[in-house]
Amino acid sequence: MDILQLIDRLEELFNDAKALPFTHNVVVDEDRMLELIDQMRIAIPEEVKKAQQVMAQRDRVMAQAQEEANRTLQLARDKADQMTQKDMVVQEAQRRADQIISQGRAEAEATRADADNYVVDTLMQLQEQITKINNQVSNGIRMVQEEQMRNGTGKASNLSTSMSEKVEN
Repeated sequence: MDILQLIDRLEELFNDAKALPFTHNVVVDEDRMLELIDQMRIAIPEEVKKAQQVMAQRDRVMAQAQEEANRTLQLARDKADQMTQKDMVVQEAQRRADQIISQGRAEAEATRADADNYVVDTLMQLQEQITKINNQVSNGIRMVQEEQMRNGTGKASNLSTSMSEKVEN
């Protein structure tokens, strides 16, 4: 029997008791009272056992919930660590890619500058050679004209003038 029912029966027994005049005392049926007390003695340990079982079950549920919370928290930490490591790898890869691109641009600019310098040097050498050849041609024409003048031929003079014009063009 439930302890609360037994307490209700005890209260009922008290309410049914006869009051003694001019006192706060009542007369109760001794057998019924002792029977209720015995039933309570039997029921109370049962109720305590049930309460202890409920408490133990509550403790188990709480422990399981705590264990599950700890496991979930650890999984979240692991996931966060993985994401952080991936992010760090991506950042390092991006930094390295930027470094390679910068290095490539610097090397390309250096190569372009070297090529420009080579072209300028080559063109300057070519210009010097052309100037030398032009001077040689002019000297050759002048020598031929002087020779013709010494020999007195007028035909050579016309020829040398047309050659001079062609060389200048």
